[in-house]
Amino acid sequence: MDRRTLLGTAAFTTLALAREASAQDVPLPDAKPVPLMQALPLPHDQVSLQRGGAELTRYHFAPGLRRPFLHPVIGPSGRSLTRMGHPHAAVSHSHHNSVWVSHNDVNGDVFWADNGPGRIVHQWIAELTDGPDSAAIAAVAHWIGKGDRVHMVERRGIRAVNLADGEWLLVLDHQFEAPGGPVTLGKTPFGMVAVRMAKTIGVNDGGGLIRNSEGNVNEQGPNGVFWKRARWVDYSGPIAPQVNEGITLLDHPANPSHPSHFHVRQDGWMGASLTFDAPRVIEPGKMLRLRYGLYVHRGVPAPERIEKQWLPFSRSVVEDVPTKRS
Repeated sequence: MDRRTLLGTAAFTTLALAREASAQDVPLPDAKPVPLMQALPLPHDQVSLQRGGAELTRYHFAPGLRRPFLHPVIGPSGRSLTRMGHPHAAVSHSHHNSVWVSHNDVNGDVFWADNGPGRIVHQWIAELTDGPDSAAIAAVAHWIGKGDRVHMVERRGIRAVNLADGEWLLVLDHQFEAPGGPVTLGKTPFGMVAVRMAKTIGVNDGGGLIRNSEGNVNEQGPNGVFWKRARWVDYSGPIAPQVNEGITLLDHPANPSHPSHFHVRQDGWMGASLTFDAPRVIEPGKMLRLRYGLYVHRGVPAPERIEKQWLPFSRSVVEDVPTKRS
């Protein structure tokens, strides 16, 4: 008996045993549907957002980190579309943590680089939500500067939304309060949200492509995307042999800087700049609400296809992220 016959016999036997066991199972009349989308807590201060048991992204929030971040970000092909660190400057760009939120100037303290005084420290998970269409994490973090001063208290919402054809949407809500006095977010292109793309997707390393909602292409020049206002920026490129995928960074219309300036490089990263033009002050008793989206997609989509994702995202209502300790 050859190997294929043996494997076929084994598979048939396994299937027959499974059917027999199923026929003998005790019924569960009150069984509830298993949610397609789940937020699963993991060891070492991590939460995995999954679809049908397959991970889409993972939230890392250990107390020793300089900031929480999301890694990997899995595309339809099953590979991560993001990476940790600059592919050619790992030490100086160690703060490039896949998908992260930070700012270069919070009351004069640098939170952007790893050699600055600022740290974004996770405090607690307020809520984990499963569902048929999406799964979510609600968390609280403190932005701590020199002298252990808490500049800002952040409510952080992270939601993975199922889309057709293996695609998905990552919705990021960041809501900031100033507990000890006014907080000034200084004028800078660095902050709030940023994405470090996989090396092969980058324009320089992989021959990828950058486009924005205004028709600009790649980084520099009068028709480039660099420091231009846009509703969205897309970064697409090769992720496997004969396979192209990418991420579109969406700026929500409720954001005070909308349409945002985007800081985008051909070496493989993009970010939406909240305070590109001028500083922004958060007064005590008031909340700064920000919402961004990451459309994780197949191929190099035509602008019309991206617009079909941006439109419902732009109409989504920004609500308070839960903060109660569970």
